[in-house]
Amino acid sequence: MSSNQHIVEQALERIGAGYVFPEKTAAVEAAIRGRLAAGAYQDLEGPALCETVTAHLQEVCPDKHLRLLWTHEPQSLEPVDDDGGQAAFLALLRAEGQGIRRVERLEGNVGLIELRRVATAVEGASAIGAAMQLVAHSSALVLDLRACLGGSPEGAAMWCSYFFRDDQVHLNDIYDRCTDTTRQFWTVSHLPAPRYVDRPVYVLTSEATFSAGEDVAYTLQAHGRAVVVGATTRGGAHPTNRHAVTEHILVTVPTARAINTVTGTNWEGVGIVPDVPVPADQALEEALKTALRRVEAQAR
Repeated sequence: MSSNQHIVEQALERIGAGYVFPEKTAAVEAAIRGRLAAGAYQDLEGPALCETVTAHLQEVCPDKHLRLLWTHEPQSLEPVDDDGGQAAFLALLRAEGQGIRRVERLEGNVGLIELRRVATAVEGASAIGAAMQLVAHSSALVLDLRACLGGSPEGAAMWCSYFFRDDQVHLNDIYDRCTDTTRQFWTVSHLPAPRYVDRPVYVLTSEATFSAGEDVAYTLQAHGRAVVVGATTRGGAHPTNRHAVTEHILVTVPTARAINTVTGTNWEGVGIVPDVPVPADQALEEALKTALRRVEAQAR
């Protein structure tokens, strides 16, 4: 068996065992095995192999989390070290300040928090609380998710919790195929900073906003707690595990799906449609104009 064939076979095995929609795995396997038999992957180097297989996967199953990824950082191939990518994700969050890019106080006492990743609710709690503490007394808040590439569902629930009065709001559910269970996500009862209620919240989105970043935007929009400003997001709603098939190639397998308690569905494949559609690079300016008008009206 060629090296590339072995890589593709291992990826298909992971997809078959874990993909959240098992009824779709037969079509995925047939399509990829057909390409494999035709020699489509025979001479491809690692990054090109990942790109090509991902394109073929998404032709038959357009799930943006279902893919092969090339990584320059060598991965352990020991079964005991296979944690679905959690250790690598936690290390990334630690290196990136738990995903919080900046916190500012802007003109008109408008707070701004820019997120690049959504941290876990455990390790990220104090950093999330510190950011929210800094904007606790602002008159309005802009949450910039335009470059937020994903993260933790638990962390998304924690971020959302700050914008509701108590722990009585059922935000969403996540169904997990591997355990055949549905986990409910409610607002968190204890938070390390004051809740941000009775003031307007604006969430900025772009075509790059993805996964857990979309979770925050979608949840706050669906519950009527924020105005989404910017561009329609990428549309990836399935929590995902990552498994190394070589030292430099990962297969990412969506193993669960989000179910919003208001809409009964999620943003998979369609993205989040903003309440105020503007090009992403104009979203902050537009949100600030709207926020300042509202703050000034309330001050009269």
